[in-house]
Amino acid sequence: MRGRRPELVPVLVALVVAVPVVDAFLPATIHLAPVLALAPAVAAVCASPRRTALVGALAVAALAVAGIERSALTTESVIVQILSLLLLSALLVFFCHRRDRRERVLARMRSVSEATQRVVLHPLPARAGPVSLASAYHAADADTHIGGDFYALARTAGATRVVIGDVRGKGLASMSETAVMLESFRAAARLELSLPEMVRYMDDSARRGVGELSGQEADFEERFVTLAVAEIPDDRPLVRLILCGHPAPLLLRRGTATALAVASPAPPLGLGALSDGSYRPHAFRYGPGDMLLLYTDGVSEARDSRGAFYPLARRAAALSRHGPAQLIASLEADVRGYVPGVLADDMAMIAVRREGTAPPADAAGTTAVTTVAGSVRCLSRGQGGERVA
Repeated sequence: MRGRRPELVPVLVALVVAVPVVDAFLPATIHLAPVLALAPAVAAVCASPRRTALVGALAVAALAVAGIERSALTTESVIVQILSLLLLSALLVFFCHRRDRRERVLARMRSVSEATQRVVLHPLPARAGPVSLASAYHAADADTHIGGDFYALARTAGATRVVIGDVRGKGLASMSETAVMLESFRAAARLELSLPEMVRYMDDSARRGVGELSGQEADFEERFVTLAVAEIPDDRPLVRLILCGHPAPLLLRRGTATALAVASPAPPLGLGALSDGSYRPHAFRYGPGDMLLLYTDGVSEARDSRGAFYPLARRAAALSRHGPAQLIASLEADVRGYVPGVLADDMAMIAVRREGTAPPADAAGTTAVTTVAGSVRCLSRGQGGERVA
C-alpha cells in the first residue's frame, strides 16, 4: 500500500521491549508505561493490521511486565492502564483493517479506470503516415483517467485524421458521451466518409447517442460537444480543418504560434436545430517541420492565483523548437505549475508535427505570399481549386 513504512515495525518492537527494561532502573516516581501507547498508534499508520496487532499485544505484555517489576500488577491503576491499552490497540487494528479495505477498493477502481481509458481513449501512436505525434490527458476527477475531453486518430486512404473534443461537463459524469463520440469517429473512419460527412455523422451520433444515455438527466437539453477535426494528406503540404465550437488549434512554425481560426466555424455538435448540417473544411499550409497543437479549454482557460488565463500561444511558441513529445511534456508541466493547487477541469493536448520533405512545387500548386498586418500568410491554389491559407 502507498505510504507504508513497514521498516519502522522493528524500531517500534525495540521501543516496547526497552520500556520495561529501562523502567526497572528508574525511581518509583518515574513511570514510562504511558509511552507504550505510542507504539500501536504509530504501527497503525505505517504497518498492516496484523503487524499493528502484534505491536499492540507486545505493548500490553510490556505494560504487564512493568507492573510486575513494581509489584503493582493487581492495582487499580495498572489494571486500568492495561485495559485502556488493550482497547486502544483493538480500535487501532479495526481502523487499520478498514483503511486497508478502502485502499484495496480504490486500487481496484484505479485499475478499472486505467483499463477503461485504454479501451475508450486509445493511446495515440508516435507516428502515423507523414506525422509524428504526442499527447497528454488529465481528468478533473481525482483517481480517474478519463472524463469529458477526448482525442483520437484514424488513418484513411492517403491521409491522417486527428480529432479532439470536449463534452459539456467534466470527469466521470461525461464519460458516456465521450465513449459515444469516440466510437462514432472510429466508425466514420471505417466507413471512409469524407471529412464533412464524418462530422455530420458524429453530429447525428451526438444527438441520438447522448440523448439515449443522458435523457433522464435534468440538463439533457443543454448537452453539447465541441470538436476540432484535422485531416493531413500524405502527399500535400496542408491541413484541412473543421471547427465546431472548439478553440482554434495553434500552428507552430519557426518560433511563432498562429491560431488557425476559420471564417465560419460550425456550432458545437448535438445542438440539433442550430446546425444546418453543412461542414466546410478550411485548408491551411502545413509543410515539413510545422507543428499543429490541438487542445481543449482546460488548457487555455487554466487560471493562476490572480485569475489570469494561461498564455498558451506565447508558451507554445517559446517551446515550438522541441519535438512533439518534449513540447507536450513541457506544456503539461508548465500548466500544472501555473495553476495553484489541482487542475479544476479536464485537459487534453495533441502535438502533430509533419515530417519528411516538401513535395515539388507543381504538386502543391502555385504559392503566393501576402503580407497582412505585419504577418505573413501563404495563399495557395492546390489541386482541385482548393484554397490554402
